[in-house]
Amino acid sequence: MEDQGPTPAPELSALPEIAREAIGAHLEGRSANPRAERVGALATPAPVFVTLRQQGELRGCIGELEAHCADLIEETMDRAVAAAMNDPRFPPLTLAELPGTSIEVSVLSPLEPVQSEGDLDPKVFGIEIHDDYGHRAVLLPDIEGVNTVEEQIAITRQKAWIGPEVPITIRRFRVLKIEED
Repeated sequence: MEDQGPTPAPELSALPEIAREAIGAHLEGRSANPRAERVGALATPAPVFVTLRQQGELRGCIGELEAHCADLIEETMDRAVAAAMNDPRFPPLTLAELPGTSIEVSVLSPLEPVQSEGDLDPKVFGIEIHDDYGHRAVLLPDIEGVNTVEEQIAITRQKAWIGPEVPITIRRFRVLKIEED
């Protein structure tokens, strides 16, 4: 059985609330004021994806494979606003929708090269694929309906507009998913 990775630091449980505060502040036109202290894991940079759902259905998901902000609080706030406002698959979230929106923050581990499909498990590892033409896509792990490595790669290829015959490079990563209570 594959190791599920480290246990999340207790302070990471604040990330969905930090994301919600950032989205609410943006929608209200004010500065965000997260109540979490920049200590432990929250004080370090890390890449994140923020996923928004309404009644269990995807409503937005934006993230990065590398950290771009000084710490996890800033990174989460930035990605949360992007997921709410800039996911091209959905219209921008409204203030009226925010209370009915659930928030999940996924903190990513560093990317690792993949030598073969045997190095993958769609329940444990997310993947990033790219080709020599600049096409690239990411798929988080443990997505409902994605049960095999073949499905994971096919879906990610489709997201990147990479045909099944085009050679790709695959990198994997783990995530710590933190969902709202």
